[in-house]
Amino acid sequence: MSRDAAAPLTGGALTRSRILDAAALLMTTVGLTRTTTKQIAREAGCSEAALYKHFRNKEEIFVRVLHERVPQFSDALARLPDQAGDERGPAGHLQEVTLAAVRFYRRAFPMAASLFASPELLATHRRKLDELGTVGPQTATQHLAAYLKAEQALGRISAGLDPHAAAGLLIGACFHRAFLDLFFGAEAPEGALRPEGEEEFAAETVRALLAGLTPPAGR
Repeated sequence: MSRDAAAPLTGGALTRSRILDAAALLMTTVGLTRTTTKQIAREAGCSEAALYKHFRNKEEIFVRVLHERVPQFSDALARLPDQAGDERGPAGHLQEVTLAAVRFYRRAFPMAASLFASPELLATHRRKLDELGTVGPQTATQHLAAYLKAEQALGRISAGLDPHAAAGLLIGACFHRAFLDLFFGAEAPEGALRPEGEEEFAAETVRALLAGLTPPAGR
């Protein structure tokens, strides 16, 4: 059940939800480095003391925002290997992953950009992922490569290509598209985004990838 369709939140659950919503807003507009727990608490309409009842520090809030307030594609990726060989086929699955990845990176990039301006903050974030037992960014290509390898075993994509390289190409294309969307906003010059539409981008990107993955006819 989605968060919007669930029963109304009350008490501590409501406070926690408001903190995450406030943090997502501030980290997108102000930036992770400049966002403080005091600002988050003020935006959420609670005290800093209440904030610390739910989260140990700002880094934990950031991790939870990424996993609870950003469009996710990690769950879909984790299920992919078990879907190899079904009637939907590689094209359908890969287009779904492409759309999910673009939406995730478009939402997460403004929040995460501050990490790379501070080696100390980035190191803290990596430690926080380990402490919370949360998966890192490498799992996107790992799950996708596992799916491609499973399809290779079934003969539905070429056995001669490295599934990890192919997964990296697809995820990299999604990341670049999200970057361009954010860079240009609503003012992209003509020809800067090709294909222009999100759905068309997913379809054409997957088609280009599969052109090199599909085994020759008769094999």
